[in-house]
Amino acid sequence: MKALEMVAITDVGKKRGHNEDCVGIDEANGIAVLADGMGGHNAGEVASAMAVDLVSRLLKDGLHHIDEGDIDDQTGFSKEAVLARKSAVTANNAIIEAAQANPECAGMGSTLVTTVFYGDRIAVSHVGDSRMYLLRNEYLSHMTEDHSLVQEQVRRGLLTVEDARNSSIKNLVTRALGVEKNVEADVVEDIALAGDIYMMCSDGLTDVVPDEAIRLTMIEHSQNFEVCAQALINLANDAGGPDNISVILIRVNGPLSRKKGFFARLFGGE
Repeated sequence: MKALEMVAITDVGKKRGHNEDCVGIDEANGIAVLADGMGGHNAGEVASAMAVDLVSRLLKDGLHHIDEGDIDDQTGFSKEAVLARKSAVTANNAIIEAAQANPECAGMGSTLVTTVFYGDRIAVSHVGDSRMYLLRNEYLSHMTEDHSLVQEQVRRGLLTVEDARNSSIKNLVTRALGVEKNVEADVVEDIALAGDIYMMCSDGLTDVVPDEAIRLTMIEHSQNFEVCAQALINLANDAGGPDNISVILIRVNGPLSRKKGFFARLFGGE
């Protein structure tokens, strides 16, 4: 049995002419990346694709050059988490440079959620309002906190969660790739238990589907990720599908060892 099971799906929704979301998964290396692009003249899809491609490649290469689970002395985070954060900065600066070099891409940007599994741990790095959730023992919790104006108001007690969902400024992010140099990505780390199900998604899902509906759908279809991911997409489209919708589902079956995976591939094992 594989240590991780991953499924990624993205959908244009009902109202948009093209899809500016991008997703990428790498089960063998424990990497999942999701980005929600923004910007005119299709530039959002350029930014999100750049983010997913760059971060995925930097992680896949970098993870094999660090000792699994080592702690970074300066930050106190794992070196995996630090690598994810640095990859976000690299992608951010590349997007800015591309926008400056190509007038048709001016103003493009993207959110980013990056997940790295190592051993029995998970590191999540994120910028913007795309999210990571954890379903554990049928309880759904947020692992990330949106970088958005409405989330700031919720944090200060000025808005309820329901008010935030219906706010006219719910899509205004306070942090994103492509806006300014050296963007700061937030990092969350935790122990990943066998049976945990993680979901990464763009706001095309969470803007129109309440957490409880997401939770019940994940529980109902937990044994079939392809069906579960599509059911979540359908919920958003049934609610009007006003935005692109992306979902990544990840099930933890046991600890992930990059070294074990390397030797297994080297000698023809699973």
